Amino acid sequence: MSSIQRPAFYGLAAIVVLGTAYSVAYGTYLDTSNPLLSHLPHPLSTSHYFASKKNFLNVYFVKKAWGWTSAAFLLSWFTSPGGQRRSLGATRRLITYLALTALWLVFTGWFFGPAILERIVVASGGECVLPGTSGLPVTVPNEFCFTKSTISTQSHPELFTQFSTTNVGDEDPSLKPLVLIEGIPRLRKGHDVSGHIFLLTMSILLLAEQLQASFNVDQKFWGALHKVVVILNAALLVVWMWASATTSVYFHSPLEKFTGLFLGFVAYGLTQLPYYFESRAQPSSTQPIPLTERSSRTKSQ
Repeated sequence: MSSIQRPAFYGLAAIVVLGTAYSVAYGTYLDTSNPLLSHLPHPLSTSHYFASKKNFLNVYFVKKAWGWTSAAFLLSWFTSPGGQRRSLGATRRLITYLALTALWLVFTGWFFGPAILERIVVASGGECVLPGTSGLPVTVPNEFCFTKSTISTQSHPELFTQFSTTNVGDEDPSLKPLVLIEGIPRLRKGHDVSGHIFLLTMSILLLAEQLQASFNVDQKFWGALHKVVVILNAALLVVWMWASATTSVYFHSPLEKFTGLFLGFVAYGLTQLPYYFESRAQPSSTQPIPLTERSSRTKSQ
């Protein structure tokens, strides 16, 4: 790790650990995998601005995190001094960005069907649910969640007929039949890895790596635009750190945040494996002089 990546790495880990510890100690987190709670506003949303999912940071930054990260990285990369941009290190950073983009899609979008994070939820006991009129979640086939289908009386009338004609009310007149509420179902009840922490971890490490590359070049060679981009890059890094803190304090169960952090580190580490093995394969430039050679040098002196 570079001298900028290392404090970013440890700083992010400390933020998630301390934020999670605070959320447990003061009961500030919302278990987003609980179908009875996940669709409701956070209990602290009226008194704590960042506990609301509608806060400015979440709506305009976190939900578009990889877009912001991509813009900052590519602007920094393209405005770097020409010689540096043509270097092997610059090519490797670009490959790292492309690999991380692919991993982001695999984990959160598509992996020969459902995304990896969705598969984790299902494998850990998750179900595809919609809220019902009684306040209880209604389980529907997982395919509706995998395809992110909107369920309505027009698109899926058979589902509404199935639940509205249930005979629960006939058995006990005090109970009302369970009826679906139109909407997009979500995977709940399983282990919902924090996608925000996962994505923010990759973003922070990528931006820190590009910042290090900029500071490895004497600033007198920076163009005016690159100076502005470096400032924006650093500012976005701070924003992602703050977003990680708010997620750690207000959302997801403790284990879900830690697995998000772990998977983010693993994903970034995977992109660095080829360079690690390459450096291990290269002979060291400070090999010790063989004993026989040292003896001959001593005699010649």
